[in-house]
Amino acid sequence: MDKIIIEGGRALSGTVRVSGAKNAVLPILTATILAGGEHTITNVPDLKDVRTIKRLLIDFGAKISEDREKLVAETSRIDRFEAPYDLVRTMRASILVLGPLLGRLGRARVSLPGGCAIGARPINLHLMGMERLGAKIELKHGYVEATAKRLKGAEINLELPTVTGTENIMMAAAVAEGTSTILNAAREPEVEDLAIFLNSMGAKIEGAGTATINIEGVSSLTPGTHSVVPDRIETGTFMAAAAITRGDIIIKGAHIDHLAAVARKFEAAGVKIEPHGDDIRVMGPERPSPVDIDTMPYPGFPTDMQAQFMALLSLADGSSVITERIFENRFMHVGELKRMGADIKLMGNTALIRGVKELGAAPVMATDLRASASLVLAALAAKGASEVHRVYHLDRGYESLERKLGGLGAKIQRVPS
Repeated sequence: MDKIIIEGGRALSGTVRVSGAKNAVLPILTATILAGGEHTITNVPDLKDVRTIKRLLIDFGAKISEDREKLVAETSRIDRFEAPYDLVRTMRASILVLGPLLGRLGRARVSLPGGCAIGARPINLHLMGMERLGAKIELKHGYVEATAKRLKGAEINLELPTVTGTENIMMAAAVAEGTSTILNAAREPEVEDLAIFLNSMGAKIEGAGTATINIEGVSSLTPGTHSVVPDRIETGTFMAAAAITRGDIIIKGAHIDHLAAVARKFEAAGVKIEPHGDDIRVMGPERPSPVDIDTMPYPGFPTDMQAQFMALLSLADGSSVITERIFENRFMHVGELKRMGADIKLMGNTALIRGVKELGAAPVMATDLRASASLVLAALAAKGASEVHRVYHLDRGYESLERKLGGLGAKIQRVPS
């Protein structure tokens, strides 16, 4: 198991390129199940979660070939329908194979998923959506077992705007008989990116990126070609890295319009942001100003940026309040930040952060993907050398983070624990 050692106190500078979005590429890869043939996907990040999805596809009968430029998924021989526990247990997004398997084979057996321990993320809305489309659902021995002779279009009103639930239903409905409408759909850019890919395969989807998605089912799809949207959370994390180190960096290949709520909070904290097409220049302040944050579904402030922003606000000139409204257990990084000298008090789903003048180096333990990023950010600003343990969480969502930060002037290295 690796750890990352960071010598803090260096202002970052230079240029960094954002990778493809983890939360977009995972459903796009599962969508290749829906049509046999060669699908070509570019801007695919090299992440642990992506490798898990590729292993699942191979297990179903697909062939995967790739180089630095593109990934080709040959899915003509998809003939197996079980997603086993050994693969699924590490990643919640593996539930995304449910809709495509039902749509193509009329049958799916998927282990109940695992992933980051940041709170309950039930899949009941996924299952409700499949049942509304005509599937029979049973839970047996830790597996979801679903069958359907032919899915039928339906109106599906989601109780909550779940991202993976919206995506799963959208993929299944793309090949259902008749028209489907998803109400209260998730509006994230990754949902829209999946719809673009599905439409390249011949699907008829309108409204993705809004709260109402209309899908006219088709009898069959053909292989698609797509370039994955840039990762907005990685973009936001590099923005936080510039801000917390008083740095000046250019982030290339980013979509600032996907980060409107985050950019507003950075600017309120005194961070200067200059967009130039698909590039963003970010300049950190001498000391951040305090800001209050409520995490909300898109287009609100994303829960996936909460931990990184908390690291920045721990150095603010004043007190800030962060209220977590998405997951009930997403403050596990607080104890580790306090080990580095942060002054944070928890009250239920609210954190009161009293800014301190400096953080001190310490050995810290990552608990989930975004908590890992927050600890790396804090270590970049801290005085002395910090050790971040259990960084395998980072590898689930950030491609070569230590190499990219090193290219910006950070003194950072990965070594075996």
